Amino acid sequence: MLYSAPGSAKVLATVNGHTEFGSTTTLPVVSFRGRWLEVISTALPNGVHGFVRTGQTWLRRDPMAIDVDLSSRRLRVWRDGVVERRAEIAIGAPSSPTPIGQFAVTDELTGLNPAAYGCCILALSGHQTRLPSGWPGGDRLAIHGGGGIGSAVSSGCLHAAEPTLHWLMEHVPLGTQVIIHP
Repeated sequence: MLYSAPGSAKVLATVNGHTEFGSTTTLPVVSFRGRWLEVISTALPNGVHGFVRTGQTWLRRDPMAIDVDLSSRRLRVWRDGVVERRAEIAIGAPSSPTPIGQFAVTDELTGLNPAAYGCCILALSGHQTRLPSGWPGGDRLAIHGGGGIGSAVSSGCLHAAEPTLHWLMEHVPLGTQVIIHP
């Protein structure tokens, strides 16, 4: 269960052991507050964090992070403070902009409609709140294949080239934090 604050009885959401795509649920830690962890979850709206007791989790340190700069349309992968990979990306169109904020990789998927999403998808914890009218694909943000690299053309997701996607799938673990900023 995700609580609204350390020690609170107010439950914001209940989290299953597996994501909607079947991966083991991983809750990235934003901060420690005594015996409580502030975490990111797909079960919560963008920018809202929940709290779990430390005794209900097991912790793993992940020295990796992804930084997305929307203005330069660039993605950088950091490990222990060193940039390991840079890539040009496509971002959300003005009518369906890529949300900014602190998110995390929740799933790594292959074979899911390759004509639309390319070889692979890194699903993120964030939600697109300004979807195009009639959009059938759900509201989850992701990094996946697609056209328009270097442009603002997507429905909010980040498009990357196939070599970048293959590298991300091989090197980026679930739970890696993704910071998207203007």
